[in-house]
Amino acid sequence: MRLGTPLTALAVAGLTVLAGAAPSAGVPVLAGAAPAAPAAAPSAGVPAAPPPAVITCSPAAPLEQSGDERPAGPAVGLCVTVAGANMTVTAAADCACTVSGTWTARRGDDEDDTASGTLGGRATYPGPGTYAFTAAVSLGGAPRTGAVPLTGTVEGTFTFAAPKPVSGHRIEVAPPAALAPGTTTTLTYTVERTADDGDGSARLGLIGEPGTGIRLDSTDVRCVNPLTGRYPSTARSPHALDCALTDLQPGRPATVTVHVTIPADTCSTVVSKLGYWTPNGQQVAGAMVDGPTVKCR
Repeated sequence: MRLGTPLTALAVAGLTVLAGAAPSAGVPVLAGAAPAAPAAAPSAGVPAAPPPAVITCSPAAPLEQSGDERPAGPAVGLCVTVAGANMTVTAAADCACTVSGTWTARRGDDEDDTASGTLGGRATYPGPGTYAFTAAVSLGGAPRTGAVPLTGTVEGTFTFAAPKPVSGHRIEVAPPAALAPGTTTTLTYTVERTADDGDGSARLGLIGEPGTGIRLDSTDVRCVNPLTGRYPSTARSPHALDCALTDLQPGRPATVTVHVTIPADTCSTVVSKLGYWTPNGQQVAGAMVDGPTVKCR
């Protein structure tokens, strides 16, 4: 499809969904649509199922490109899926092309009250409120063969009503001091399970910035640098560390000691995340918790 060409009927139909048309049966309700009938109450003694994911979409609009001389781009719309403690931001265009990029969201005028992530990736749900989303997108694929990928920005405003779930796990790190180039810093992570539901299994992940030369090491037998490549490769990622914790109980936190080495001519932050699942019979629910970020000065 050439840029500036009127939308085909099929494209218009597809973008109507993005704009918030009523979904078919079985599809999560979009913002502004009539709510579905309430689910039947669970039987006595059976935990309630987690709430279903809710999808909210903004109206599609022509891609905003830099430069007044550029023609109008394909129409692109944003959708946000909220599922418990997590959310996913996606973008779709009215062309046979791929859409990739990153996004940021701001609630009100507070510059510190922001969220960000990669399109299609999982991010932490920031809680109820009205957010202004801006996505920097790149369109590629068959229609763009032999040409530079089309880039631009997409904006959308979303209002979320769901309360932010209270996490059943918490991560702390000591000392909170920043890392420094040319040094090895010892960090102690404490992982605590605060809820009674679920079990004692969780996976702590620590990740530095790839390509900076940062190295994460631990003598804890529960931790290992992730194995990469196809068998029989023995290559591992020195900038990341995975720790399998199996004995977390309320009142019994786990501690992990990590040594972070940064070369003299570079710098890298270290982020921490914790993934866990809460089995409910043969049904499984879980979440990913963001822990503290240790910065580099």
